[in-house]
Amino acid sequence: MYPIASHWLNYIDGDWVDSTQHLSVNNPGTAGPLATIAQASVEDAERALLAARRCADSGELTRARPAQRVSWLLRIAEEIRAVADEGAWVLCQENGKSLADARDEFIEAARYFEYYAGMADKIEGTSIPLGNGYMDFTVYDPMGVSAQIVPWNFPVSICARSLAPALAAGNAVVIKSPELSPLGMCVLVRAIVKAGLPQGAINLICGRGREVGAHLVSSAKVDQIVFTGSVPTGQSILRDAAANAIPSVMELGGKSAAIAFADVDRKQLLASVKSGIFFNAGQVCSAMSRLLVQREIYEDIVQAVVELAEGLSVGRGQDNPDLTPVVSAAQLAGIETLCRRAVDEGAVLATGGEAHSELTGHFMRPTVFRDVRADMCIAREEVFGPVLAIIPFDSEEQAIEIANGTDFGLVAGVFTQDISRAMRCVRRLRAGQVFVNEWYAGGIETPFGGVGLSGFGREKGQEALYSYVRTKNVAIRVAGE
Repeated sequence: MYPIASHWLNYIDGDWVDSTQHLSVNNPGTAGPLATIAQASVEDAERALLAARRCADSGELTRARPAQRVSWLLRIAEEIRAVADEGAWVLCQENGKSLADARDEFIEAARYFEYYAGMADKIEGTSIPLGNGYMDFTVYDPMGVSAQIVPWNFPVSICARSLAPALAAGNAVVIKSPELSPLGMCVLVRAIVKAGLPQGAINLICGRGREVGAHLVSSAKVDQIVFTGSVPTGQSILRDAAANAIPSVMELGGKSAAIAFADVDRKQLLASVKSGIFFNAGQVCSAMSRLLVQREIYEDIVQAVVELAEGLSVGRGQDNPDLTPVVSAAQLAGIETLCRRAVDEGAVLATGGEAHSELTGHFMRPTVFRDVRADMCIAREEVFGPVLAIIPFDSEEQAIEIANGTDFGLVAGVFTQDISRAMRCVRRLRAGQVFVNEWYAGGIETPFGGVGLSGFGREKGQEALYSYVRTKNVAIRVAGE
């Protein structure tokens, strides 16, 4: 256990600074207050943008050899690892997630910086043959100032996911932390600044999205926007960004489906269900929120999944239970509302469906709906909680149609021992990433992003780095040839 400061600050232009107004941060496991943090104003956001703009324009991040950025990122990774235990305790208390998962989040953040450190000196252009008399080549310039808006569900790892490639490419960054869980990001940035980055290279502000976030994404000082969050907020950001034609990376919602065929390895499937929908209380954009099961095994799988859900331990994050609280009272109320609507539409509630009334905090019972139709709200709308909709299917064709039958397209999954069938499904599923026989397979090395209302652009992997640079072509007429 680590002591948690009662008040936290923003980091702007090389200094930790307070504000005249403060935001309260609560503990989801107790529903009580945890700390306060400086509430950044529009003026604070403007100061952060000016600092980042000055840093980007000075060339301090790019005029040295790329090996300098490699050194910075590797040092950052070391410093993050050094605070992983402390940061995990803070993140667990403010976010509700298990202590083990919170620590893993800091370690993953360190891995992002290690991974992109390996690429910072390998951002290489190409030579293009134009025939005698010409030389032509491409170079990659950093975007400049990257405004990054981070969600509350995985604030530390998602912050690192975007910040690491941005710095590797030579950008200055302004980060807006989420109001619900900003403290772990303060621990993260405190570690990062120990690496000795140029002043203004990184700025962290916590403020209301409708004020501070809106100011960032509509500013002409911003050269790129990175956003992870809800579809309505993403659409609002894109409308604001359009005025200045600011390129954006959007990772939005999901309603992802796993398809379980009759030959599925049932132990493997149940392990994926446990992590796919109950990890982090289901507050994962790429959660397995729909499970499509071939009719031959439907009853057996439904029974097994219900037994799994009812056997989960539920409790506060510091005890490392199977199921932790959701982040807020509002989040819990929204989940319950969608569950009641599902029952009204005819979905059969197999277990759960309501809050844990006997527990203090924002605890939702692990919930399973069966006999769900593809047109029901529970099969189409993102719940963002520990709620699974199970849908029967008869044929491969029908399964693909149901899986692709939402406006989202973030991830999908296929569970079968038939590799030919698996690959047919992979080709036809409308998703940015497809898991085969293990939900959440992959890693920081694998590109991640969606199609449709799940957004566009890619995070993670080598591909993500090229969201943080611009291609410049140089064409030269060579005299005398």
